[in-house]
Amino acid sequence: MSNDLFAPRIPEEVANKRPLADRLRPQTLAEVTGQPHLTGADGALRRMIESGSLGSMIFWGPPGTGKTTVARLLSGEAGLAFEQISAIFSGVADLKKVFEMARLRRMDGRQTLLFVDEIHRFNRAQQDSFLPVMEDGTIILVGATTENPSFELNAALLSRARVLTFRPHDEESLEELLQRAEKIEGKPLPLTDDARASLIRMADGDGRSVLTLAEEVWRAARKDERFDPDALVRIVQRRAPVYDKAQDGHYNLISALHKSVRGSDPDAALYYLARMLDAGEDPLYLGRRMVRMAVEDIGLADPQAVVICNAAKDAYEYLGSPEGELALAQACVYLATAPKSNAVYTAFQAAMQAAKQNGSLLPPRHILNAPTKLMRNEGYGDGYRYDHDEPDAFSGQDYFPEKMGRQTFYDPPERGFEREIRKRLEWWAKLRKERGGQ
Repeated sequence: MSNDLFAPRIPEEVANKRPLADRLRPQTLAEVTGQPHLTGADGALRRMIESGSLGSMIFWGPPGTGKTTVARLLSGEAGLAFEQISAIFSGVADLKKVFEMARLRRMDGRQTLLFVDEIHRFNRAQQDSFLPVMEDGTIILVGATTENPSFELNAALLSRARVLTFRPHDEESLEELLQRAEKIEGKPLPLTDDARASLIRMADGDGRSVLTLAEEVWRAARKDERFDPDALVRIVQRRAPVYDKAQDGHYNLISALHKSVRGSDPDAALYYLARMLDAGEDPLYLGRRMVRMAVEDIGLADPQAVVICNAAKDAYEYLGSPEGELALAQACVYLATAPKSNAVYTAFQAAMQAAKQNGSLLPPRHILNAPTKLMRNEGYGDGYRYDHDEPDAFSGQDYFPEKMGRQTFYDPPERGFEREIRKRLEWWAKLRKERGGQ
């Protein structure tokens, strides 16, 4: 006898009721909110569809901005087969199966749009596996990532795909989503005007989040009950940052915190950190920003700064709030009182510019490995001097491409630990000159 006979009966209307965010998923690109620069009448994607030619793309943007939905709608409006995989749960074997299915479809005259969520999670070899099927037209790749593609994706993959940026929802588009939700639910949100504004701020530009929060409010409300901002916080267990409507306060305060740290004022830095925490700002966001301050404004003047900030982030994740907030405060004071240097920051900007201008130049042959006989015959590795066998463990060779000549990007100041680094660089420059280097 089947155990199903004894299973509790679930009303059909409950079993079939999908989450609000899923029921409100747009059915056409025209219904997508918050991305007019992509899906609007004059948007980049609309122009591609009208031209009848789609190329591979990388969708870059924060969660809840519609990357997956837009990819699915794009395939429908372009008449392409749609395949979706996640880099978190897929490996090379899964990719091979998808590629083979796409090849079979192509033989029948239909192209495949392959949507890869979290594409930055694939390693270099996995990313390279897309290249041949992109080049021969087997698939049109649409990869989605919340991370900067310039740092997380292979250059070869990026050269074959256009990066399209998805923006966080602004207050107007989040309000539009709430109005759609009220229409489909057939009832208004039981919130005061101030509470509604707080709910929108809680979502922090995430369309999925604002609908999930709205659903929580409807579930919690009793008949004729209406929540003010304080009641809303108790219901959803989340605080909205106490910033102005345009969220200028968020950017103003994080700017004030950053500049107070850069200006070596620990008291002002603590004040702005406390204001943001009190306003309900995500502590891990503040932790991330302090890591950025450590590498941008302190750098190698105190190499421990970034270590301290990462440790503070870990401590907050371990302790939670409010105990973990003290670790963030400690990191904040450490940064404000550390010696300051943006030498690595400016050196990196200069190196990036040089890389863009000279990206096709090969390194000098004497520093290239020669694993094959052909490469040895071509002169790879000829004349290379192993620094550990040289006096002072320094050969003084030139490592830049020959057509560039030596360049100087990093100029450490006489502050903090970089004073010691400067001494080392000056010593090596002296040896290089003595030994015939440039």
